[in-house]
This record gives sequence, C-alpha cells and structure tokens, in this order.
Amino acid sequence: MNPLRRVLVIAASAALLATGATAATATTDQHPSKPKPTIVLVHGAFADGSGWAGVHNILVKDGYTVSIVQNPTLSLTGDVAATKRVIASINGPVILVGHSYGGAVISEAGTDAKVAGLVYVAAFAPETGESVQSLIANPVPGAPVPPILPPKDGFLSLDRAKFAHAFAADVEPDVAAFMADSQVPWGVEALGGKITVPAWKTKKSWYLLAADDLMIPPAAQRAMATRAGATIVETAGSHAVFVANPAVVAKLIEDAAEGAGTK
Repeated sequence: MNPLRRVLVIAASAALLATGATAATATTDQHPSKPKPTIVLVHGAFADGSGWAGVHNILVKDGYTVSIVQNPTLSLTGDVAATKRVIASINGPVILVGHSYGGAVISEAGTDAKVAGLVYVAAFAPETGESVQSLIANPVPGAPVPPILPPKDGFLSLDRAKFAHAFAADVEPDVAAFMADSQVPWGVEALGGKITVPAWKTKKSWYLLAADDLMIPPAAQRAMATRAGATIVETAGSHAVFVANPAVVAKLIEDAAEGAGTK
C-alpha cells in the first residue's frame, strides 16, 4: 500500500471510531442511570439512631445519602411526626427502613408520596388497627419472654442483666453492655399506638428475618412479612442483627433501592 493510501485508511478508521464513540455517548446520555434514593433509617425501642452506624457507613461508601431519625419513643404519633420531618427535608425518592418498633413507625409514615419502598429489619409490620401491644398480646407458644421490666413513670426498659442475651446475643460483649447501659426508655403510649393505613399495602416491602431473635419470635416475623407481601431474606442473627451484621442489612436495603416502586 502506498503511503498516501495508508494515511487515508488510517484517517477513515479514526473517523469511524470517533463516530462510534460519539454515538455511544449519545446513547448513554439518552438513558442516564437512575439516581439513588435517599435511605432513611428508623430505630426501634430501647435503642437510638447510633445503632445504625455500621449500616450507615456501608451505604455511604456505596454512594447513598443516608438520614437517621432520632425517635423520641414517647408515642407512635410523635415518632411518625419525627420521621415525616426527615422525609420532608429530602428531595427525591426515599427508602424507609425500620428496626423492631421502628417497623410500626415506617408502616404509618411510609404512605408519604416520597417513599418508594419499605425495609423491615426484625420489625413489627402491623395491620390497620393493630399496635405493637396487640401484636405481642398473644405470643407464639413456647417463645422466650423478653425481659421487659414493669413500667415506671409511663416508660418501659429491659433488665440490664438480661439485655445482651435477649437483645444482642451476637454483638461484641462490650458493645452489648454499652447498649444495655444506654438503652432509651420506651413510652407505654408508643407501645399502644395503632396503625391507620399501613404503607405496605401500597408500597413494595422487604423483610430481614433474624432467625435467632429472642425479642420478636422468628415465626411472628415471618407471619407479618408474609401478610405484608414482603420479599423475605432470612439470616442468622439476634434482634440486634443491624449492629452485629450491618453488611447483610445494607445489602437488603440496596436491593430494595434497586427494586423499589409501587405494588
């Protein structure tokens, strides 16, 4: 091939490659990746938002914006209001995540239009008219009894000496001891708060079932998750699975973020 012809062939090839690259860019621009929803984490009874630290760190590392609700745990109404204030501050879709009693909170608050999906982590998922109190009124036969002390000044707490075994058996002992000492008293009024319209009736939901939970029996978890039509993932873990194994919790949340939408 003479030199001139070789130059022309190289130039033509370069032009074709450039055209292909431009077309590929244009195609990509026409189909931009879906923005990640914001993750809102709602804690349950006898705990506060700091327990979500491990889950938070994984989600942030994976590119998610995360907000953590600090529930007063005085009443269901107050905790729903606290959650809705956080949701209102967010632009775009939200994945609402609740642990334990936090499941009741997200069931009530999750009807907000911004909420694209719900994730229950060893959590209560009440039906219309139900409360945590009504759900625990008839425990599964043979299930362990949580070491909840008699109410004092309208608040409930767990026996510190039994906290680690019942609530956080797979958490590092020093962390479980701290959780026992820093537990947040749970208002009796919150226990009795009834759900009006549960969000799981209209929103997709996911449920992480903790197989070794001594606070909410696994059989009860499965029954609630099945009733809600949730995608169920079962894992070994105590009631504090979100502290002991944040990776499995974060994975389910990210799966929900990818698959969320209306039922």
